[in-house]
Amino acid sequence: MATIWANHDSNIRKTWLLLTLFFVVVTTIGWVFSRAYGNPAILFFALIFSFFMSFFSYWYSDKVVVAVTRARPLSDAEAPELHNIVENLAITAGLPKPRLYLVDSPQPNAFATGRDPEHAVVAVTSGILNIMNRSELEGVLAHEMSHVGNRDMFVSTIVVVLVGFIQLLSDIFLRSMMWGRRNSDRENGGQAQLVFMLVGIALAILAPIAGMLIQLAVSRKREYLADASGALLTRYPEGLAAALEKLAADNTPMKQANHATAHLWLDDPYQGKKNTVGWFAKMFMTHPPIEDRIKRLREMSI
Repeated sequence: MATIWANHDSNIRKTWLLLTLFFVVVTTIGWVFSRAYGNPAILFFALIFSFFMSFFSYWYSDKVVVAVTRARPLSDAEAPELHNIVENLAITAGLPKPRLYLVDSPQPNAFATGRDPEHAVVAVTSGILNIMNRSELEGVLAHEMSHVGNRDMFVSTIVVVLVGFIQLLSDIFLRSMMWGRRNSDRENGGQAQLVFMLVGIALAILAPIAGMLIQLAVSRKREYLADASGALLTRYPEGLAAALEKLAADNTPMKQANHATAHLWLDDPYQGKKNTVGWFAKMFMTHPPIEDRIKRLREMSI
């Protein structure tokens, strides 16, 4: 089954191009802010801190996500059928069996996290175990295993960290403007420094929006990819399609819902889904419209 993951090399390259774009944005913001304040150390700080945060998120992403979602380890004795499904999928996919966790929530949902297949975590909610039959559970778990096989967890984590850092830089700049903490050495800056200050204000407002849109675009792309890979893994697209139909019909709230981890879930943990979504609203969605995902799965020929 290694060919499932190899077939998506082009998608992975495109995602890395987006990640490169993030680092370019961080560097540009740091450079403009450093010129606006006449302090080159700001650019140095932006680059070092972004790399540090990326490194931290890579090594500890699974622990952070598990803590935020309040997930707990799910033993073999508690859910033998679930462990059996995951073990069979792992063998078929040629991947190590991930650790299984349970999130105590009535909302049916699931997610995968971890820095690589050897340190992967797959978590399900108690709600999904209550309403899914075996073929639907297999489709859901195959989707999450596909995130592991496609290395989506690493990409998602890095994107979240970089978007958060861009927002932090912008927030610091705008707050310092409000408080009047500008560099007092104006005679060396003159009109040039004023121009950089205006450009910095524009970047501080627009960069977080652009970063968020890139993050959401990456998230939606990986969901479509995981749907397709999961269907190839089980050879039964209808299993995941039927599971997504049940998710679409469910409006149960989730207490563990968090904007930082929303993109990791099988479906958006925030409720209030609409049957029709305009193109502008789609730009700000963490997941593709669930109806589109079901349609694509049922159009697959395996």
